[in-house]
Amino acid sequence: MVTESSIQQLTIKDPDVRLMLQVCNDDATAFEELMLRYQGRIISLLKHIVGDRDLAEDLTQEVFLRVYRARKSYQPEAKFSTWLFTIANNVALNALRTKKRRPEHQMPAGAESAEMQTMENTIPENSAVIPTRQIDQKEVREAVRTAVALLGENQRMAVMLNRFEGMNYNDIAQVMSLTPQAVKSLLCRARNNLRVVLAPYVEHGTAIEEK
Repeated sequence: MVTESSIQQLTIKDPDVRLMLQVCNDDATAFEELMLRYQGRIISLLKHIVGDRDLAEDLTQEVFLRVYRARKSYQPEAKFSTWLFTIANNVALNALRTKKRRPEHQMPAGAESAEMQTMENTIPENSAVIPTRQIDQKEVREAVRTAVALLGENQRMAVMLNRFEGMNYNDIAQVMSLTPQAVKSLLCRARNNLRVVLAPYVEHGTAIEEK
């Protein structure tokens, strides 16, 4: 049960909850601020799930439309980001179900994303795995894209939420409607799958440890 006290505690810990409560009162400025804070992150997440930048942008609009439509029934029971990414996950799953044809092992080409650079930055400059030559960063980027694309949809979502959104097992479990133990197992399998592809580029487990 959501109490006045629990709402006050959440608004202190999470300023975005405060903004969403303002959105509940039809504050357009607060809604615009939330969009500015999260739009890029949602697009990036959905792009890796559905494999298409244009579709990800369209789906992001749908995510925020759902947020706005749900504003009157919003209950701050968790962090705002957890609630928002739950909506994003549902939108992504619906899109994947209705998409007629989806490449199984292909990531869209284009500019480097921030999260890809984040993973690449964890790779040691003088990796002992490849001592005979300088690691080519373009090669690394392609390896990372391939590794992420090869993951199943649930594994990919769990990795993105864990690695790039910093969510713990409990938060991811809430977003994906799983148990924390199931999330732990999902991330373990995903980490092992990533290691197979990235083994020539990183020291064992360097770039894909869980948070």
